[in-house]
Amino acid sequence: MRRVIWVIFVILTVLLFSKACLNADIPDLQKPVLRPKFETKDADYPIQKNVTINGVDYLESQLPTGKFGGTFVTSTIGEGPKTFNPFNSKDNISSTMSEIMYDGLVTTNPVTGEVIPKLAKSFTVNGCEYIIKLRKGVKWSDGKPVTADDVVFTWQNIIFDGFGNTSTRDSVVIDGKLPAVEKIDDYTIKFITPKPFAPFLRMLSSPIAPKHIFEPAVKRGKEYFDSFLSTTAKPEDFVTSGAFRLKEYVPAQRAVFERNPNYYVINKDGQKLPYLDKIVYLIVGDINNQVLKFEGGELDEISLQGANVARFKEMEKHSNFTVFNIGPDTGTMYIALNMNNRRDDKGNFYVNPVKQKWFQDKNFRQAIDYAIDRKNMVFNIANGLAEPLFTPETLNSVFLNKDLKPYEKDINKSKELLIKSGFSWDKAGHLIDKFGNHVEFDLYTNAGNTEREAIGVMVKQDLEDLGMKVNFKPVEFNSLVNKLMSTFDWDMVIMGFTGSPLEPNGGKNVWLSDGTLHIFNQRLEKDLNSPRYPFEKRLDYLYTQGALAVKFEDRKKYYDEYQALVYDEKPLIYIYSPIRTGALRNKFKNIYPTSLGGITHNIEEIYIEDN
Repeated sequence: MRRVIWVIFVILTVLLFSKACLNADIPDLQKPVLRPKFETKDADYPIQKNVTINGVDYLESQLPTGKFGGTFVTSTIGEGPKTFNPFNSKDNISSTMSEIMYDGLVTTNPVTGEVIPKLAKSFTVNGCEYIIKLRKGVKWSDGKPVTADDVVFTWQNIIFDGFGNTSTRDSVVIDGKLPAVEKIDDYTIKFITPKPFAPFLRMLSSPIAPKHIFEPAVKRGKEYFDSFLSTTAKPEDFVTSGAFRLKEYVPAQRAVFERNPNYYVINKDGQKLPYLDKIVYLIVGDINNQVLKFEGGELDEISLQGANVARFKEMEKHSNFTVFNIGPDTGTMYIALNMNNRRDDKGNFYVNPVKQKWFQDKNFRQAIDYAIDRKNMVFNIANGLAEPLFTPETLNSVFLNKDLKPYEKDINKSKELLIKSGFSWDKAGHLIDKFGNHVEFDLYTNAGNTEREAIGVMVKQDLEDLGMKVNFKPVEFNSLVNKLMSTFDWDMVIMGFTGSPLEPNGGKNVWLSDGTLHIFNQRLEKDLNSPRYPFEKRLDYLYTQGALAVKFEDRKKYYDEYQALVYDEKPLIYIYSPIRTGALRNKFKNIYPTSLGGITHNIEEIYIEDN
């Protein structure tokens, strides 16, 4: 869920990790801390604290005691989630819905960015060894205890054994080896990494599964697991640890979640949270419909795109909602060209060989980059509430390479680059390659996302100014994902990745050549040993070394170079970084927006004033 405050952040410090596995210094877990470049309106959110009552280790809210009851109604565009299984999720909405049902061992302090306990009561790190102490007395939503057996099973038998989406597993592979996990006692777990691995502690935020529910599915194999707890599952089949659990799902209409009566967060009166009875996600199709539903009072919260912000700010003066802004988005929006040069099982190329030569040509990719009018997009699409973006790290990332300077649209530069690779123009101004082929290709994005659709229209025009024929084709999101990840039958696409300003390793599955989201040159399992482009080999090295380095200064050198390589090679062409804005009904209280957390990061503590 999104929330917002008017602020741009620069993050000055990050996690410092030990130099060696033996006799290592303990890292400073109070870092990173966000430092504002300008005055910040981040709320002074008081973090929950540990309390033990009758042998149960709770987290106690430090916010004012609220009223129980009521429903929070939000929305999602598109056709809804593809799964409710957190280990199978490959799309943002499925992940969002999973995250409110399943907690991890740790989470991120929404103000400072430090790693703090969640299902864990505490943790200690000594070099390569991580000792996790679980909260005693915490129960799953069916009343069974949460124990070390659940943690070991989750990490060993689901994540490490490669069930579902393997992104988490891929992100913790260290020099080809996985960490070890073992049970010390019912409430103590030990992880050991093969080498010091800076991102590992933050990776422990991955959800924990109830062993007694997930183990039978694992025993039936990966094919069965891929459909386990899908959108056709019965709500009563879900056993969760998070603040809410699934109550109802109506495809293409709504997903309803009800409060978990066994949740381990309490208020100062010792009452179990959350306050809200239900969260409802309306599946609204597209952004225009989303706006209409908010204006009609059907939604309590909405994320705003730049084009709507000024109008909502004016409406705010006479309405029952508040508009918030929390600074640069933590995700990135980009254009990708399909550089895949492999064949399918029938021996056919995934990408037309004529187009392969264009997309694999760095001059061609750079020509497209220089033709994109980012400033025009910021002004006309984002209504000025964005900044042009040229790197894979976001503008508020502590690892941002500030030596990579922005530049203006330069159509003459684009033409010079194309001529350098043998392109020319016919009498009608159409671009042709050195073999006489007219340059024509398809450009995709997900239908219903009006911002990306508007970008697509402008990209089409910018590239047609170069004589390229661009067939712009918005398609339904799940169909687009299938093209990108399975059939590879696409030319160019406008998409986005979520991200973190605190830890680049989350992008490992994008930048490693065998990564599950290596979108510009996607590989199926049978293709993992296929040849790599030279810059892919260098990215593999840089990303691996960046995670193994233990000092921030050493890590940043690797991540600076990876950004410089992407800046030069253009496997992904970045567009702009929007300012996150949103609106929330004033009836909701205990609202503490932060730049890292958003508006409703503390959903279990939020209540309705007049119920």
